[in-house]
Amino acid sequence: MRLPRPRRPRLPRTRAGRRRLVQAVMAGCVLALLPSTWMYLVTGDRLRTTADVPRAEVAVVFGAGLWDGEPSPYLAHRLDAAAKLYRENRIEVVLVTGDNSRKDYDEPDAMRAYLTRHGVPDRRIVSDYAGFDTWDSCVRARKIFGVDRAVLISQGFHIRRAVALCQAAGVTSYGIGVEAKHDATWYYGGTREILAAGKAALDVVFRPDPRFLGPKETGVPDALAAAR
Repeated sequence: MRLPRPRRPRLPRTRAGRRRLVQAVMAGCVLALLPSTWMYLVTGDRLRTTADVPRAEVAVVFGAGLWDGEPSPYLAHRLDAAAKLYRENRIEVVLVTGDNSRKDYDEPDAMRAYLTRHGVPDRRIVSDYAGFDTWDSCVRARKIFGVDRAVLISQGFHIRRAVALCQAAGVTSYGIGVEAKHDATWYYGGTREILAAGKAALDVVFRPDPRFLGPKETGVPDALAAAR
């Protein structure tokens, strides 16, 4: 028994119908790009490099995956930037935020170990084990760890979203977009950001609670006090 072939969508036959179709497609494209445009507008003067970023007490490094328990190359580049800022006395404490939802996957501890191997004392590192996405990390930085000003470190394709969300969460932020090889991962990340920008706009409008909020922690204030 042969299944009927699916019918191909038919284009409008009239000139007016085709015009309406083109207008609908154009409107859809504009709506899809609005969140990205918003991010560029609100972060335009907030992006820096490791050479010119304003000094801050805290740097926030966002997780970016592990390879066999070690930071992925993308994550390692972020951590290298944080270690450089620390060695140059541009920051005092590093807040590493990432996914620890499984026993066999622990981004924050892998990030901490990498930083200590690269010259950042363990007592200057604070771990957020519930940074399941960028919004969660920003909200928890403010509400749980008491961070109200920070340098954010990520790749260029992600840093605008990080800055926009942390600003919305109450963290005055400057962002460093570290260099990255333009490989398949980079192109995937850039494409993904178009969709992620839409979620970011919804997060800012509706301000959902993080997947896990929990009690306040004194890790950042304690680390800052120990630094003085």
